[in-house]
Amino acid sequence: MEYKILKNINSPQDLKKLNIDELNLLSAEIRDYMIKTVSQNGGHLSSNLGVVELSVALHKTFDSPNDKFVWDVGHQIYAHKLLTGRIKEFKSLRKENGISGFCAPNESEHDTFYSGHSSTSISAALGIAVANKNLKNNDYTVAIIGDGALTGGMAYEALNNAGRSGTKLIVILNDNEMSISENVGSIARYLAVVRSKPEYNRLKARTEKGLNKIPLIGSHIAKLLSRIKKEIKSSMYESTFFEDLGFKYMGPIDGHNIEHLCEALDSAKLSDEPVLLHINTIKGKGYDFAEKHPSMYHGISKFDVDSGEYSTGTTNFSEEFGKKLCELAEKNKNVCAITAAMSLGTGLNDFSEKFSDRFYDVGIAEQHAVTFASGLAKGGMIPVFAVYSTFLQRAYDQLVHDGTLQKQKLIIGLDRAGFVGEDGVTHQGVLDVSYLNSIPDITVYSPYTYDRLRFDIENAVDSAKNLTVIRYPRGTESDIPDCYNISNNDFDYFENSNDILIIAYGRVSANVFNAVEILKEKNISVSVLILNKIKPINPEIIDIAKKYNTIFFYEESVKSGSIGESFADNLLNNGFNKQYFHIAVEDKFIPHASVQSLMKKYKLDTDSIVKNIMEKMNG
Repeated sequence: MEYKILKNINSPQDLKKLNIDELNLLSAEIRDYMIKTVSQNGGHLSSNLGVVELSVALHKTFDSPNDKFVWDVGHQIYAHKLLTGRIKEFKSLRKENGISGFCAPNESEHDTFYSGHSSTSISAALGIAVANKNLKNNDYTVAIIGDGALTGGMAYEALNNAGRSGTKLIVILNDNEMSISENVGSIARYLAVVRSKPEYNRLKARTEKGLNKIPLIGSHIAKLLSRIKKEIKSSMYESTFFEDLGFKYMGPIDGHNIEHLCEALDSAKLSDEPVLLHINTIKGKGYDFAEKHPSMYHGISKFDVDSGEYSTGTTNFSEEFGKKLCELAEKNKNVCAITAAMSLGTGLNDFSEKFSDRFYDVGIAEQHAVTFASGLAKGGMIPVFAVYSTFLQRAYDQLVHDGTLQKQKLIIGLDRAGFVGEDGVTHQGVLDVSYLNSIPDITVYSPYTYDRLRFDIENAVDSAKNLTVIRYPRGTESDIPDCYNISNNDFDYFENSNDILIIAYGRVSANVFNAVEILKEKNISVSVLILNKIKPINPEIIDIAKKYNTIFFYEESVKSGSIGESFADNLLNNGFNKQYFHIAVEDKFIPHASVQSLMKKYKLDTDSIVKNIMEKMNG
């Protein structure tokens, strides 16, 4: 496709002079360009295809960056990026030193808020709107949130506050009847009911816009008609949930009709009270494969545009976790699984089909998931909650108060632990070790092979007495030299030297093994101690470590609060006064790049380990 209009869009101001036909053509060009780019770079496709017309209408109607858009989750902002002067940079999407696949204020003044987690947009937008009100600033603030994000409790806390704030705020509910996994529960059913009765508001946007242009009496007529409209709607069904909260409700309208969207947005701008605009969109819109299988194209690697085919690769930790859990559930009827709208991503899809009566998708509600799991445990079940590392951050209090303090047996499969790569700063799983390490009476395993992963799950199901976390990385297991026999013990110790000891755990362990073999070729002997259980630390490990003159501790985690940090403290308290080098991520946020590149950058890859040890030994 030739990008006749898109190539001339250097800022949102360039949209102002386009007519509806040109805006529709622009939308088609944006879709084509996004599909081609994501097919090469990977990324979030379905969600972005669903909001193209909305993105165009927003920039046609509002004045960014003066008017602020706050996108929930933030993985649906590709069209927004193309409309805000990043066409040339778009081919670098998700690549190292390229543009982010999420909202990034450091990248553009048009990206208002970092967002990689769900249900936060209304809170942030309300804060901006209230600040505008206090500072006598008449700019608009718009929160864009999906129906899936409405399963997160924070969204309701924000709606409750916003509705009674009397603040000029526009909330756009992008209702596509689907989050990453199919929405569940009463919210999805409620929106379906509201969506089925749109007849009362078909002419609302045009009427309000027209009446307000009539001098002197127009606004009075509009208010009268508004009261009449409410009475008519009340006779059709009780007032909407959003109006009960204090919002002026508009919709539902077609989220792929730019003309109707612009009219509705213009109407919403006239209100001095909070407005909720409810739009219906189709996830994957405009690309047949994504429309039919939106989950498959939610977050996708490279694919063929014409055939829609993509490589699923070999098996991975998520899949192996799900397979083993199904095996255990077959044997033990008390085993159940929980997901926060991520059954496919966490490997629980098969479990959801085979054991539907013991599978619970709680929606995007990680806090609820942990406490719900604790309740299941109290009732006699063995709950297993599979969740990404970055999303478990949201449930820290529940882990403490409703998990360990209650002394319940619940198991957490912590997926995407460590570097996740191209999803970037909001998704890197390098904080879980530190926050889990701070919680009393908790057991944490960090397997780096599928066999060890399977053993840890089975051991937790059969024998755990407390909150048990099994953390594992994104992707596949790494090859390790055949000479290393991995046990099912708390640690594995390979004694090759009386002087130098390397300690590691998780995915970095494979790099350590390979580095040790390279060092052998250079006549440098190094002993290796691999931690399978990282909390609590087996006391025997301290006795082994303090015999050495030099210790290198490698971990794929931030340093502050990490295992390596607490291990050093333990050594000092046991009289160790020799060399200790801790190689981990300094306390900073990690941008998007491939996992391999990040390993090298933070000196956790095989070559860096070899170089690091040789430099220290020769220095």
